[in-house]
Amino acid sequence: MHYSPITASPGSGQFRGPLVERVAAWSAAHRKTAVFGWLALVIAAAAIGQLLGTGSVPSYDPGQAGQAERVLNQPGVQSRPAEEVLIQARAVGATFASDPGMRQAAGQIAAALHRLHGTARDIHSPAGRGGGSLVSADGRSALVTFTVAGNATQAVAAAQQAVAAVQARHPGLRVAETGDASVNRAVNASVSRDFRRAETTSVPITLILLLGVFGALIAAGIPLLLAGTAVASAISLLAIPSRWLPVSATTSSVVLLVGMAVGVDYSLFYLRREREERAAGRTPGEALRIASATSGRAIVFSGLTVMISLAGLFLSGISVFFGLAIGTIMVVGLAVLGSVTVLPALLAWLGPRADRGRIPLLGRRRTAPRPSPLWTAIASRVARRPALWGGAAAIALLALAAPALEIRISNPGLHELPASVPVIGTLTAIQHAFPGDPAPAEVVITGPHLNRPQVSAAVTGLRTRAATSGGAIREPITSTLTAGGRVLIISVPLAGDGTNQASVRALAYLRDHALPETLGKVSAISYAVAGTTAASHDFSAALGRATPIVFAFVLGLAFVLLMVVFRSLAIPATAIGLNLLSVGAAYGLLTLIFQDGHLARLLGFTPYGGIIPYLPLFMFVLLFGLSMDYQVFILSRIRELRLQGATTTSAITSGISGSAGVVTSAALIMMAVFSIFATLSVIDFKMFGIGMATAVLIDATIIRGILLPATMTLLGERNWYLPRQLAWLPKSRPAVPVPLQLRRQQTMA
Repeated sequence: MHYSPITASPGSGQFRGPLVERVAAWSAAHRKTAVFGWLALVIAAAAIGQLLGTGSVPSYDPGQAGQAERVLNQPGVQSRPAEEVLIQARAVGATFASDPGMRQAAGQIAAALHRLHGTARDIHSPAGRGGGSLVSADGRSALVTFTVAGNATQAVAAAQQAVAAVQARHPGLRVAETGDASVNRAVNASVSRDFRRAETTSVPITLILLLGVFGALIAAGIPLLLAGTAVASAISLLAIPSRWLPVSATTSSVVLLVGMAVGVDYSLFYLRREREERAAGRTPGEALRIASATSGRAIVFSGLTVMISLAGLFLSGISVFFGLAIGTIMVVGLAVLGSVTVLPALLAWLGPRADRGRIPLLGRRRTAPRPSPLWTAIASRVARRPALWGGAAAIALLALAAPALEIRISNPGLHELPASVPVIGTLTAIQHAFPGDPAPAEVVITGPHLNRPQVSAAVTGLRTRAATSGGAIREPITSTLTAGGRVLIISVPLAGDGTNQASVRALAYLRDHALPETLGKVSAISYAVAGTTAASHDFSAALGRATPIVFAFVLGLAFVLLMVVFRSLAIPATAIGLNLLSVGAAYGLLTLIFQDGHLARLLGFTPYGGIIPYLPLFMFVLLFGLSMDYQVFILSRIRELRLQGATTTSAITSGISGSAGVVTSAALIMMAVFSIFATLSVIDFKMFGIGMATAVLIDATIIRGILLPATMTLLGERNWYLPRQLAWLPKSRPAVPVPLQLRRQQTMA
């Protein structure tokens, strides 16, 4: 069966229209070129990723902590990871001094580590010389410490195997290993498992939901195929920016779920509009033209808003954001590109065959372009009493956002993984037995001849300050000279658990008093403090400085873009205000769940009284962009009806009810994809998933169904106000469908 393309001959010059429509016309006319060109792009991206591999540019914290981290990462300075083996008595009253089994286990561990040639160095046992500091104050716990040599992953695996053998010989004791390398190994393993789980879970869940939306297998598979290829291409192409930007496994995980969410959404908007127009009696060519003029343009503007929002992260100056920003910008850009080029080509190629593989009871019903009775009723009631409905919804969201006023930014420290993970449980036990040990501050000193008497005297003075600090800094304070005497690293245990207020006060005492009064008096040296507490504190300080800049950039450019698209001042102001309200509500929910600890047992995490530092700003730029998807799509439909002559109130209610099906479906899919994060083990992913899923839910229900129609109804004709001074803004051709009576002429053109 032959069916007409969007235009008769895109190459003949007869078609003149907006860029999105011209691109769709070309793709429909050159469908094989567009489809195979996209496949070539995917294959080329995979080849580039395999050829280059992912770079290993490190991510440094801002401020003084980052300065110290850069020194620590220099060749010849890099310290080997430190590991600890905990030996703890299970019997009440047993101590290292009184229990021969504990002493025997310590000796066996030290001997086993010595036999692992090239794996463990600097082995210290509580039974050895100066081992008193390795026994806890109550005597029930002891430590064997060592540094990892060679390949860290292999060395830790071998050491843990040796420790497990000692544990098997002493069932009455707790013998377990933990440390930097062990925790990194556990985190990497968890992220890898999480990534595979997210990958294998998101695809079938999305397919099931798409089958419910379209009722046909082929139509449901098209968005999934485009989103999957966009994600695969973006992850492969990350090999290019990873040569100069920090790109981690977390970046790939975020790219996967964001790409699946937006890729499916964009394809869904386009495909649903094309199917609705065909079901209304238009030819496939007309249906594609209308879909490109309406949904296609909305996709482009939505994608631009998302990418602009994410680009604001580069203004933060914080390197951890750079990889996340470039990865998500790439996958959103590819999703937009595929939706406006490959999708029209596929639809023109498949035509009515896209409706094949119908699911019984769903196939025929899902094709009919009927307004939603539920949302029609809600929008009509809101339009009759906009102040009442809008005020109630706004108060509810403000109440939900209120806990965010008490949000506290801090790293999870020991709580990055659940306490059920063995290395985390061991690390927690060591913290209780040896307060301050798990999160020492690292004072990194640089300068010539750091073994001279003046420096040694200053270090001795620092140890003296520990005794008079009121417990802020503690013994044992140890020092290591590296890089041929040019770098001195001093480990200073701090009070608290590394992330709480006690640790923050201890860090302030160390930086503002102890160090200036000791090392600060030595000439020709410089120093900086790193460590968990320092990194968290400095990150929060940098974030506080960067947040107003990023907010101003994102909000300003989004306002300008929406003003140009809709030629109005009120519409962009309304959209931005409502998006900020939904983001604030998501922040409040994050605070209630993760900072205050509600639902901790159900979600499987250990609350630590804070929110991960990078998450609020990253969530803001991403949520702000994604929220515009629904706003732009609905506003475009309302504007379309308004340009066809409907009153503002009628356009609002009809636009919301008419777009309810596709927006609700898109929101359900996006929520399902983001909710997968809540099931993962790393707390970063849990926070991200819960925050994003709830924000999408709020945006697609309360914002879209109540606040948007209430606000626009109250504004009335002022929605379309544009001052004369801005009349020079470019005018785009109204995205109004061609009347059916012109269908024959359009086909014959």
